[in-house]
Formats: sequence, C-alpha cells, structure tokens
Amino acid sequence: MASEGRVSKEEWTRAVTTIPPNFLRLNSQQEVLDREAALALHQQQIGHYNHIGLAANTVGRLSITVAQAKLTKNYGLTRMDPYVRIRVGHYIYETQTDTNGGKTPHWNRVFHCQLPSGVNKIFLEIYDECNFTMDELIAWAEIRIPEAVIEKCETHEDWYALSGKTGDNKEGMIDLVLSFTPASCLYQRPAIGQQQVVLVPNVSNRALPVYVSPTPVQQIAQQPQLPQQQQQPIEMPAVPQTLTDEDIANLMEMFPSVDKDVIKSIGEANRGDKNATINSLLQLTN
Repeated sequence: MASEGRVSKEEWTRAVTTIPPNFLRLNSQQEVLDREAALALHQQQIGHYNHIGLAANTVGRLSITVAQAKLTKNYGLTRMDPYVRIRVGHYIYETQTDTNGGKTPHWNRVFHCQLPSGVNKIFLEIYDECNFTMDELIAWAEIRIPEAVIEKCETHEDWYALSGKTGDNKEGMIDLVLSFTPASCLYQRPAIGQQQVVLVPNVSNRALPVYVSPTPVQQIAQQPQLPQQQQQPIEMPAVPQTLTDEDIANLMEMFPSVDKDVIKSIGEANRGDKNATINSLLQLTN
C-alpha cells in the first residue's frame, strides 16, 4: 500500500490509461474547417493575382530605374564591384554587378515592383561583391516616393543622397527614375516565361539590354452572337497614349546619342506627353 501523499504504480497506470487518445489533438471537425478556410483564402488570392497580375493588397506597379551612382570612396585595394539591392514592402530586387565599377558604377536596370498599400518609401543598399568573403555593405538610403509619382502618375528622376561609413548623406549620390501605374490600369498577367528586351539609357552614350516582363494587355472574353438589334457595344479599355512617329523622329534629332527604343519607352512612361518626355531625356543626358 502506498504511503500517504504518494501515488502507487497501479494508480498511476490506471490514470494514464484513462486519458482519451485525442487528448493532445485538435478537434478533427475544427481542423477540417480551418483547412478549408485556408484553402479558400489561398484560391481567392491566386484568382485575384491572375486577374490583374497583382496581389490583393497592391495599389499598383512602381517602376524603378536604377541608373548610376557617384560614391565618395572606393573601399578595398582594388576597384569595387558594386550592385544595388532594393526593398519595396516585402519585395526585394537586385541589380547586376558592375564589375570594376569603382566609385562610378552604372547599372541601368529597370524593376517593375508591386507597391503594397500604405508603402510610401523604398529602402536601398549598395554592396561591393567579394569573391572569398561576404559582400561588403558600402552605402544605403531610405527614399520617400514623391507624392506626384503616386497621385499624378508623373515620371520623376533625381539624385538621392547615400549614407555609409563616412556619415549620414555623405557616401555619395544615386540616380533613380520613378514612375507609377495604378492597379486599375493594369490588365491580365502575361504568360510565364514571356519576356521582351527593352533598352534603357546609359550615360556612356550606349544602350544596355534589360529583360523585363511585357506590358500586360486586357483580354476580353468573346461574347456570344446576338441578333443585330440586341447587340450592345463593348467598352474597350483606355489605351495609354504613345508618341507619334513624327515625334520620335524629332526627339532623335534633338538627342542623337539616345537610342530610338529608349525614347519610345520613356515616351510610354510619360503617356505620350512630348514635353514631359523631353524633360526626362534632358535629365538623363545631363
């Protein structure tokens, strides 16, 4: 007989064997309901993403052109190999490495980023790519997206100060071009794997190819044939204006060092506004 205050082996065995087998398990019915709810939410998000090419909490597409930088110092014994890492919300993008770019690297890389709701800043870091050690962080910046870019869909180009080991806003400058397209102007996501080559400006008077996703276009479902008197006109989506061939020819005369495709892409970003395109080209060629 067990002493007072202690449990005998037989009593412990009986207590353990009486514990229900699903003591540490969730209710099976609740588990099924939770799984179905999660699956429904996942399918809803996928359906929305496939419809307009953006996640549910995204307000539009922010296009960022990382053109070049002028750094204060070259760290290391040889010329640096800089590259840029950009974070927009939870999305991260990286440029290619400019080998031997040193203090004046050029990237000319275009990113089409999803802009989540409530995000009004982008975070930027410049690294020196190293072969046998970890890449070294050279400079960084927190850049607020201009209100005119989001609210008025204007194309904005500017030099932004960089911070680093030298001090806040003392590590040099980086040249960025920002433009924005609202979600209402974006259409169905293009097929995976389809890419087109566009050319972006280069201050060394040559153009570099960059692979980007093509501009999505809306696909209108075929309507069944109706009698002539019952047919209703189909409203076509507004197509962004583009520069005319005459405008492009004039701009090529004004900017002979800029490639034709570059002029066309900048004209599309400015929605066919010739004056705005001229201003953008002036800023990029200065």
